[in-house]
Amino acid sequence: MLEIDLAGDAVRASTGSMIAYTGDVTFKNAGMGGGDGLMAGLKRRAAGESVALMHCTGHGTVWFAKDAMEVLIVELNGDTLRVESEQLLALSDKLKTDVAFAGVRGASSGQGLFTTTVTGYGTVALLSAGGPPIALEVSPQFPLVVDPDAFVASQGQLNQSFVTDVSWRNLIGESSGEAFSLRFDGSGVVYIQPEER
Repeated sequence: MLEIDLAGDAVRASTGSMIAYTGDVTFKNAGMGGGDGLMAGLKRRAAGESVALMHCTGHGTVWFAKDAMEVLIVELNGDTLRVESEQLLALSDKLKTDVAFAGVRGASSGQGLFTTTVTGYGTVALLSAGGPPIALEVSPQFPLVVDPDAFVASQGQLNQSFVTDVSWRNLIGESSGEAFSLRFDGSGVVYIQPEER
């Protein structure tokens, strides 16, 4: 559960995630662009990457939750976070969201070919199924490979590529079980959840 104190400021949160509040708080749909305008909404619609957000303003305390998932708080200091849209619980209203091409990984994970980016200065609340999220560091000496269904978000100077382990063994039923993976090279952090989607 995420608790946010509002003092005349605003936050955007996943539509339907408010479970309780006190004080004088108003909730309204952030629009088809998730609060980033009509062009952002059109871009999202064309990409098939939907983010249903509500705009919460006023004075009071609001509690947010979704499916009893764990919540991870990430601070952005002018950098960009790439996140699966369904893993986004809430974000500071001053942060900018957009859509970025995620590569062919979407074909294997069913998550789509695009992902949501969050950029600027502020706080982001992410969701993790199956338990607390795990932050794994990536460095030039130690690239990281993850299952696309466990991926939550990534942050830093990372290059993402698609790795396949499809071979003749898959055809005769002797595969290792993980045919498609995501590889991250560079410097940064990748957040994964301990449960596959």
